[in-house]
Amino acid sequence: MATGTGAAPLTERKPIVKLPEKIGFGLISTATNIVYQFKGVYYLIFLTDAVGMDMRWAGIILTIGTIWDAVNDPLLGYWAVNRRFKSGEALRPFAKYASPGFGLSFIFLFTGGILVKAAEVNSALQIALALVIYIIFEVFNTLTAIPYNSMSGLASDIDADRRSINVFRNLGGGLGAAIGSTAAMPLMKLFRGLDAQGNITRETGPRGFFGVSCLLAVILVGGCLFHYFTTKERVKEAGEDSSHIPFLTIAKLLLQCKSWVWNTLYCICYGINNLLLMTCLSYYAKYVLGSNEKVTPFMVAFIVAGLAGSATLSMIDKRIGRRNTMMLACLFGIAGKIWSILDGTSEPAMFVNAVCVGIQTTYAFILFNTNRGSIVDIIEHRFGRRIDAMVASSDNLANKLALAAATQFITLSLAHAGFDSTLGFNGQPATVAPTILFMITWAPLIVSAVMLVAAFFIPIEKEYGEVAAERGAVPNADR
Repeated sequence: MATGTGAAPLTERKPIVKLPEKIGFGLISTATNIVYQFKGVYYLIFLTDAVGMDMRWAGIILTIGTIWDAVNDPLLGYWAVNRRFKSGEALRPFAKYASPGFGLSFIFLFTGGILVKAAEVNSALQIALALVIYIIFEVFNTLTAIPYNSMSGLASDIDADRRSINVFRNLGGGLGAAIGSTAAMPLMKLFRGLDAQGNITRETGPRGFFGVSCLLAVILVGGCLFHYFTTKERVKEAGEDSSHIPFLTIAKLLLQCKSWVWNTLYCICYGINNLLLMTCLSYYAKYVLGSNEKVTPFMVAFIVAGLAGSATLSMIDKRIGRRNTMMLACLFGIAGKIWSILDGTSEPAMFVNAVCVGIQTTYAFILFNTNRGSIVDIIEHRFGRRIDAMVASSDNLANKLALAAATQFITLSLAHAGFDSTLGFNGQPATVAPTILFMITWAPLIVSAVMLVAAFFIPIEKEYGEVAAERGAVPNADR
């Protein structure tokens, strides 16, 4: 990056991002995580239990939608890298222009009445309609996620700022996850979406999901706009070269950065673990414990643990280093599974699991997002170009392709076990409960072990340390 007159060395500079801006990062995280959490926990069960769709077809819709989301991430990220808004900004305005479409598509995603009526006419129409809506939703999701995932690298070039921003993002995300999951069942009840036993059915579910999605969409758009009006892009490219960057050149730059490769694998494992918990926990509550409402206490434990983890992360990262802290996150996830593996029907064991996963996902989220900013700096230092949007969207491509495969694994496993939403809690085959338990115990334990390997090999401290050592000065913060 270009130097500013009298600027201090990178390792000595004081943070420059103030509290209101950090709150802006936190609130867009709250808004988007409300939607992400609600959709992650309830969309599959919406399709199977509220709409009455076969588990296999529901899994195909999620898988195709996730693959599309994976593909459109780098496409839109590549487009963002090679364009500028009239203001000269690269990413921040996406929060303003894309969020209204994101909110509307979220409402349509849970327009249960339309899907149910379509099912009465033609099941193929039902499936096609659900898939088209899902694809549109993911386009707006990606456009909104571009500033959400990349702006911390443009707000400041100081690692302490980026870590602090991502702590606020995680705190905001924790609040959003709390609203999207723990408040979901009370809101479903408010909108008459649950039956007398507290379960989602074809008779009650559609109107409940529609009412909740409308409310959450308003919060979503408000949070994105607050982010737009409170944040600022400060970091520009070092050189004057603003020419088009070929896609293959970007791919080569990424693959030559070992930190990006291992950080991406770490991010993939984080995403799969999150998917397993979010997707399967509502099935665990209903089909192992007997009521959808029982999901709420586990989500509370998960969120509270995550918020507590946010408060400790910076201290631990400074004390033991980035790589060791990333490994510690994985060990929390592995340790939390032991009791629930031994006794999967024990609610206290599942609480311990939820607490440990909450800490694991919090640490992982903050660290791999902070690493993204450092990776952009590493690539810019070596090759002279900033590719913020592509760093985030490229690892999202790999992440979401893995999520598509994991979604098929979950839904096909449940279908193979004989799951049928019309049979209710007592009518499921004996193989269904063990399959659900495997998805929230052994499967994430194995993924956490792979995540541990990625953390062990990531050279982020070495590669970013070389940038800090070789860079004599950094740009003026207010340019």
